[in-house]
Amino acid sequence: MQLSTLLKPEAVRVFGTMSSKKRLFQELGEIAAAAYDLPANGAVDALQERESLGPTGVGHGVALPHARLSGLEHVRGAFIRLEKPIDFGAVDRQPVDLIFALFAPLNSGVDHLKALALVSRTLRDATVCAKLRANTDPATLHAVLTEAQTSTQAA
Repeated sequence: MQLSTLLKPEAVRVFGTMSSKKRLFQELGEIAAAAYDLPANGAVDALQERESLGPTGVGHGVALPHARLSGLEHVRGAFIRLEKPIDFGAVDRQPVDLIFALFAPLNSGVDHLKALALVSRTLRDATVCAKLRANTDPATLHAVLTEAQTSTQAA
C-alpha cells in the first residue's frame, strides 16, 4: 500500500484557521466529495460517529480521523494543514495542525488498518511533520507525504 494511491493531490488543502472540530469534519467531507465523489454529509456523519468513540488526535499536533462508508471501493485519504492549530482532544492535549483523514469501505477490514498504520508511521516522523509545517502549497504537501513514504520504504 502506498500513500500515493490513498491520497489524490486535490485532496490536500491548507486553511488558515478552523473554528472547531465539527467545521474541520465538514471541510473533510467537502474534500472527500470533490476528490472521490463521496457524499459529503455521509462522510461528515461517519467521521463524527467515529470521533464520538474517542478522539483521533494522536499527539504532536497530528490527528487521524477515520470512518467507514458505503459506496467506496478503496481506502481514500484527505489531508489538511492548519496554520492555526485547534483543540482536538488529543492524547497529549496539544492542539492539532496536521490532519490526515481516511475513508474506508464498510467491509475493508485489514486494508483500513494497513492504511491507518501507514499514515500513522509517516506522520510520526518528525522530519516529515517539520516539512509539512514549513509549506503552505498543497502540491508540495502532497509531494512531501508521498515521497516520505517512499523514502521510508527504501530505508
